[in-house]
Amino acid sequence: MAQLDTFTAPSKPRVGRVADPCVMVIFGFSGDLTKRKLIPALYNLASQQLLSREFAIVGLGRTPMSDEDARKKMTEDFKQFASGGSIDQDLWDWLIRRIYYLSGDFDNPDTYKRLGETIAKADKEHGCKGNNFFYLATAPNFFGDIVERLAGAGMMKEENGRWRRVIIEKPFGHDLDTAKALNKRLLHVANECQIYRIDHYLGKETVQNILALRFANGIFEPIWNRRYIDHVQISVAETVGVEKRGGYYDNAGALRDMVPNHIMQLITLTAMEPPISFEANAVRDEQAKILHAIQPYTSEDVLSKTVRGQYGEGIVDGERVPAYRTEEGVPPDSRTETFVAMRLLIDNWRWAGVPFYLRTGKRLPGRNTHVVIQFRRAPFMLFRDTPVDKMMPNQLVLHIQPEEGISLRFAAKTPGPAMQLGEVNMDFEYADYFGENPSTGYERLLHDCMIGDATLFQRADMVEAGWSIVSPMLDVWKALPPRNFPNYPSGTWGPKEAEDLMERDGRHWRDFEK
Repeated sequence: MAQLDTFTAPSKPRVGRVADPCVMVIFGFSGDLTKRKLIPALYNLASQQLLSREFAIVGLGRTPMSDEDARKKMTEDFKQFASGGSIDQDLWDWLIRRIYYLSGDFDNPDTYKRLGETIAKADKEHGCKGNNFFYLATAPNFFGDIVERLAGAGMMKEENGRWRRVIIEKPFGHDLDTAKALNKRLLHVANECQIYRIDHYLGKETVQNILALRFANGIFEPIWNRRYIDHVQISVAETVGVEKRGGYYDNAGALRDMVPNHIMQLITLTAMEPPISFEANAVRDEQAKILHAIQPYTSEDVLSKTVRGQYGEGIVDGERVPAYRTEEGVPPDSRTETFVAMRLLIDNWRWAGVPFYLRTGKRLPGRNTHVVIQFRRAPFMLFRDTPVDKMMPNQLVLHIQPEEGISLRFAAKTPGPAMQLGEVNMDFEYADYFGENPSTGYERLLHDCMIGDATLFQRADMVEAGWSIVSPMLDVWKALPPRNFPNYPSGTWGPKEAEDLMERDGRHWRDFEK
């Protein structure tokens, strides 16, 4: 049995700095996010020796439970959701003894008084040095209230080298006005450096590797511009529907749910200029420049350069699935989009005239997220008197999920006396080269918060810039309701208008299955 104050035989070697001593407070401890992602991520960090020995967790939720009840529940859940398969029992025992639980309402001042007492108890028993961070795994309408009440109870005050931080899940606002209002509330009681707006997509290795690929390799950055790149595609496809989130999703839709956050982050990392360092604000300054350089939509642009769709019934993975309007919690005449495609331009020197095509949707044939860098075709004149009838463009593809990796497509001569070209794909997968590490996608982000590295978290100006880009679409779509929903069957790649969006430019979406 492991001692409570030490790790025993970690199953993974440490790569990186050990996190600071701290107490992690999880608001919404009883929810899905905690059991599916947060607790498994903390276990994985402990397994890799990246979690401080001086660490504790305080869970806050509405369900009445004792500490032992909470620990028992987490143990049962962990057996189901552990991301690494086998469980190191000594390590789990070490972690589970550090869990404390408090029940209470988020809007009750007494809750915060008792929370302070529970944090002090956990800190004293595990030597957490007075450092705290608060994870808001709650409904978005609680974000502002919780942070204000934490500040009112003195729990956001930093002194004597002790830090206080808060992690906020998306959605960060419902539109530009609500995002600004939330930022104003938060920054009234906390400093920007204390606020960590999380986007779990940025915890994925390939997303982080975009910067390494571009800036650590001399062969890519010189051609990463309008002279050599024809266009960029970013696709985020899901096979699932809204599942049991129909009530929430119908008030959000695909545009709000994915574009201002996930997809804009992928655009900025793909398109940004080299930062002067990897210090958080240096990287985020360059990301913000890209968001401000995206050409704003006019109302006419929304009609010609964007596409929205809603899935009907169809076949996914060999099973018949229902239409969106018949899902639980969805009105039968819903106008909410479950698919979005668009064409963007970035008005700067590097990307002038290079279109960025984006698409995201539910109930598509495959689960796949990737970034495609398509290069300009080579001149054809050399092959004019050969059997070669066309030149295929080179593609660099960054695969983000489900498999994480990179592939490069290029042409090579096929064996034989005639000059004929064949397509060659060079594929790299992280698991093949570096082995598989158990991961939920939250390990890096939680660790970064504990060491004070905000590089992968959005700043207030970035959040507002992302909403500014999609605001014209929200306005036009609200004023002009769709006439043909549902307009794509489940199990297809969205409405035909999405294909037309690229075909008008003489281009095509990358074939996921291929």
